[in-house]
Amino acid sequence: MEQQQATAPRPDGRRTGAGDDPAAFVGVEQAEAALVEHYPRLVRLAYLVLPPTLGRNRRVVTAHAVVQRALPRRRARVQAPVLPAQRRPGQPVTTPGYAFVRLRVLRAALAAERPRVRLPVVRRDVPLPPLPPLLPQVWGLRLFPHSGGADELALDRTLSALPGPARAAFVLRDLEGLGDADVRAVLEAAGAEDAEDALAAAAGTAPPAGSRDRSVLESPEFDPCSLQARPTDLVRRRRHARAALAAGAAVLACGALLGLPGGGWGPDGAAAPPYAENAAARAALDPYRVTAAATGAWRTAVRRDFAAWPARGNRTQDRDLLRRALAVWARPGPDVQVSATPGTAKGPAAGPPQLLYAGVVDRAAVVLLYDGLRVVRYAEPADGSGAEQDSGPRAALDFARTDGAEDGSAAALVLGRSDGNVRYLTAPWVRDAELADLLKPAGAARPLPIGEDGSTGPVPSPARTTDCTSWQALRMGGGLLTDLGELVPARLTYGPPEQPGDPAGPRARSAWARTACHLGTLRGQGVRAVNDWEFAQQQLPAGGGSAAWVCTRADTWRGAGSRTFAQIQTPAASGRPYEPGAVVARSEGGPGCGPRHPLALAGVLWKAPGGQWWLVAAGSGQLAEITASGGVTGRAAGSQLAVPAKAGAQVELSGLLGNGVPVSGLE
Repeated sequence: MEQQQATAPRPDGRRTGAGDDPAAFVGVEQAEAALVEHYPRLVRLAYLVLPPTLGRNRRVVTAHAVVQRALPRRRARVQAPVLPAQRRPGQPVTTPGYAFVRLRVLRAALAAERPRVRLPVVRRDVPLPPLPPLLPQVWGLRLFPHSGGADELALDRTLSALPGPARAAFVLRDLEGLGDADVRAVLEAAGAEDAEDALAAAAGTAPPAGSRDRSVLESPEFDPCSLQARPTDLVRRRRHARAALAAGAAVLACGALLGLPGGGWGPDGAAAPPYAENAAARAALDPYRVTAAATGAWRTAVRRDFAAWPARGNRTQDRDLLRRALAVWARPGPDVQVSATPGTAKGPAAGPPQLLYAGVVDRAAVVLLYDGLRVVRYAEPADGSGAEQDSGPRAALDFARTDGAEDGSAAALVLGRSDGNVRYLTAPWVRDAELADLLKPAGAARPLPIGEDGSTGPVPSPARTTDCTSWQALRMGGGLLTDLGELVPARLTYGPPEQPGDPAGPRARSAWARTACHLGTLRGQGVRAVNDWEFAQQQLPAGGGSAAWVCTRADTWRGAGSRTFAQIQTPAASGRPYEPGAVVARSEGGPGCGPRHPLALAGVLWKAPGGQWWLVAAGSGQLAEITASGGVTGRAAGSQLAVPAKAGAQVELSGLLGNGVPVSGLE
């Protein structure tokens, strides 16, 4: 009976709700009772209507704040027809108290998309940046709703593409069960613009069918009252707590300099507070004292390295950008993502660095700086807003050690990575570049365009792939470079350790085609160059064909930390002419297969086509004898050995040079 009275038809054909009765009032106690009883549903409604750009953690906290602030401070009047003609099973009874609180929640959630404040002086509304809610706040935790299935993910993406009023209309229709007339009335009462367009957009958005008996909007994916908790950065939080207790006044001053949370860049961007005021520090932070090589200086330079690169890019005169890059380099703040190759110092520059590039690359403003020992890459959003996002840091800072770089090892630098691709800045002496797939040595290389500022087009990066269906490399002036996930691409060479050269011939390209898939183990190690050296060719016993023994050595920019592995490249199976070779021995940090120790010795248990196991071993040409001991014994003059063996036997190899000096194999 109560429901029928609340939805009696009006003369104009619409149904009358409690909000149309001019005498209908809602007291604070009645509103509080409705809020407490339906709190989870109201928070879910606010969470769905709030802008998705807030991020899941901030949207959860804001949804709770919106609902808690919906409680009126005094007796208020219901002003919107919000009582539906029918109520679906499991949905709350639309009492005047619930309708009133829901309207206030909806109005606040829509206003959060474009917050504004009215200035009495000018009598106009002024937009405000999105600010975090005052209450509630959760310290030390990040909160997220539980993950849903494919249906929830698809619906979340669909809602993210809708404007706020359309999201509200969709939620009122699907979650609250209101008819179109009631939805239109609620949106108009909440102050939404273009209620008709919002209703049309919501009607054109169909939720996934799913496999449940309930609405997809009622799934855990959209439940901000059932949450997962993860900690924030504990070490940083403790450090900040100690700093706040020791120097509260200094923290307030720094906060004023850096600007309000969620606002634009301060004078020094995402940098931390100043740490020193000496002359050298000030010089390193002055964007007007940044040095630059003259155009064409590389033509007469004693050594062609990064010091001979001119400053390029369309923002080399943007002093504000350079100031932020220098300040963040000197003192990266907590909102800066910092990375460095192993063995690279992360400290500030000793004086004014050299500018190599400043420009926009794939929606990011990028600055490349060089101090004689390191190349530093700074990146920030291209629009310069610096707004902190839940999804990532405000700026990035990458360090790479480059001391001793020359010509081939100073041919390119990484400008940016996006969507699995990488863009390079080429040296000024590079006139053309090609893109070659190492796994297809017989295939033709593809030209790679180079812009007027020296930047290349997007190149598929093998540094982030887990499979090995292709391995792209850059060919510049005969040299071969590949991306190993660092700022400086690694140079690939082929030949004896004393005089390695560029992989130019068919034999060199074939060796690298069967080695390329092993480069994934070298990612992030600060690798400067990788050399392939075929130290032996061996005729396998029992008619197994001819095998190549290859020693691959990766040298680093820091000198220490080199990696060496030996592989045997047996005749490939039919249809796979460039199958990766089998790694039979590894060594870290030693001089093996390098210019200081150009020797190699390795062996492996090999199964012949007939099923017989053999110990096959080979060394570089200087060896006069090879001896096997342990599970298999044998000795052979020269640099090759083949002895029958049993599966799983443990063998130790040793060799002798012609002068009697012993040689041990790679382990």
